[in-house]
Amino acid sequence: MSGTSDGPAPAADLARSVVTESDNESPPHKRTPPAADAPAQPGVEARTFRATFAAAPLPMAVVDREGLVVTANDTLAALLGAGPGGLTGRIAADLVDLASDARTWHAYREVLRGRQARLRCTRRLKHPDGHSLWVQVTVSPLPEEERAVLLSVSDISARHELQARLRHLQMHDPVTRLPNRTLFFERLSAALEPEAYEESGTGRIGLCYLDVDGFKAVNDTLGHRVGDRLLAAVAERLTRCADEAGHARTATPLVARLGGDEFALLVEDSTGTEQLAELAESVLGSLQAPFDLSGQRLSVSASIGVVERRAAGTTATGLMQAADTTLYWAKADGKSRWTLFDPERNAHRMTRQALSSGLRPAIERGEFALEYQPLVGMEDGGVHGVEALVRWNHPQFGTLTPNRFIGLAEEDGSIVQLGRWVLATACKQARRWQLDHPDVPPVFVSVNVAVRQVWDSDLVADVATILAETGLAPHLLQLELTESAVMGSAGRPLQALQALSDMGVRIAIDDFGTGYSNLAYLSRLPVSVLKLDGSFVRGFQYEDAGDRANPADEVIVEALIQLAHRLGLTVTAECVETSGQASRLRRIGCDTGQGWLYSRPVAPDRISALLTAEDCPQT
Repeated sequence: MSGTSDGPAPAADLARSVVTESDNESPPHKRTPPAADAPAQPGVEARTFRATFAAAPLPMAVVDREGLVVTANDTLAALLGAGPGGLTGRIAADLVDLASDARTWHAYREVLRGRQARLRCTRRLKHPDGHSLWVQVTVSPLPEEERAVLLSVSDISARHELQARLRHLQMHDPVTRLPNRTLFFERLSAALEPEAYEESGTGRIGLCYLDVDGFKAVNDTLGHRVGDRLLAAVAERLTRCADEAGHARTATPLVARLGGDEFALLVEDSTGTEQLAELAESVLGSLQAPFDLSGQRLSVSASIGVVERRAAGTTATGLMQAADTTLYWAKADGKSRWTLFDPERNAHRMTRQALSSGLRPAIERGEFALEYQPLVGMEDGGVHGVEALVRWNHPQFGTLTPNRFIGLAEEDGSIVQLGRWVLATACKQARRWQLDHPDVPPVFVSVNVAVRQVWDSDLVADVATILAETGLAPHLLQLELTESAVMGSAGRPLQALQALSDMGVRIAIDDFGTGYSNLAYLSRLPVSVLKLDGSFVRGFQYEDAGDRANPADEVIVEALIQLAHRLGLTVTAECVETSGQASRLRRIGCDTGQGWLYSRPVAPDRISALLTAEDCPQT
């Protein structure tokens, strides 16, 4: 750089002039001290500046607008391992690594051009003697007339190391010394960033999510100290498995403790489900050997959920949800095993969850409806009654039959509210048919009742109230309970059934023959109807079955019918689909039949049509 005679001297010339004045100054004993009121001489200012700059404990350099070092103090030279004056003329950005990333380089150039006030950044530098140091670099503009900037460097290696130690403590589990949940999710999120997999690698990611089976029992019986030692030993074996899995590959799986007895092995750039399956098998095998912990010999196992998929479109939350679900499957399937994530199984679970959460609101929104299936006399072919079957007109999944949601309703207790609605609607409809068709013998309506309705509500009071409100006679209501729910009933359920029977309501056992079949207890229950399970009727499909039917079916059904009649009970056969079945059931004395031979479940107006038809269904 060069300056003009009438303009301010460039920074390089200023630096040289400072040095020149210092070299040519008079000896101290020959100098005349300035008057007290006289202004300081320029030479004194320059000498003070040079002395301060040279003696400053902060490493500094003056850098011109071209990015070259004009002058640097000895402190900076020592920090960077250069001799005195060895930095002059060097490219400042190279000395402190300012060009290693585009953002910092751009900001630095802006400061040099006077367009930005300051740059501050942290850099890791390599000292000539081989060790590394962390520094904080600050670049600030000098006054405009100097046409230069001041570069200062602070050695923050000690602070950085302290921060690193604190971060390590913050990011690692103190018991197992493995990465903890925070660090695991940090690594997982980074692995799912597009730039992490788009340019190289397989573009896939895998996860083995496991917990130790029966760990709580170890803590409860042997204490937390032994439990912690067990966790540390498990962590060592998992780390060994990960190291062995990483030998033949570019990266070793990350092993982390997520909390409690839960661990995760993250596989970046996985090659497919086979790789994850091999890792899961290796983990299970490594944990099979007993653990010797200070005289305690323990044997444990683990359940593992395995997920492997493309990284694109995958989120950390979604991957962990899938892994958690799959771990639950592994435990439900018997523990001490690994299970691979199944999208179809998960879709069923999600559907189940959606249905469960929507049950109560659906009742309030009126999304349920009843269809009715005729119960037909085997001798006369007339409609004696109907069974009410609930349907859920779901806004997302369409019309759902009871097997899709009744179990869920029993689990969460909404069966009480739903059952009360079904009972009231069915009784109201039965009374409507009776009023609309006074010349036809009234048909009874059969309503399914879950045992939880008996326990969690006052079923007897509900039935009495509904019968009173609708005007339906008690003998025109039949309540169906499954055999497993009725057999062995004691206490409140039995008292409720007895009270309903005393009221005149008929009690039927549904799906008879598939549960306990405690015939001795059957005689003591207030039951009036047995409904034979459809599995007994399937062998009756043909009038002349020949070798296609098991003769034992007919023997068993005939014996059950005779036993029921001796106990004063009537028998209804379910799933009657052919005239051959109907003929054989009629021949052995079955009272009523129900099935597609007569009618599928239909809307109430179709039942009205059957009641008014000149010819009721005949067999």
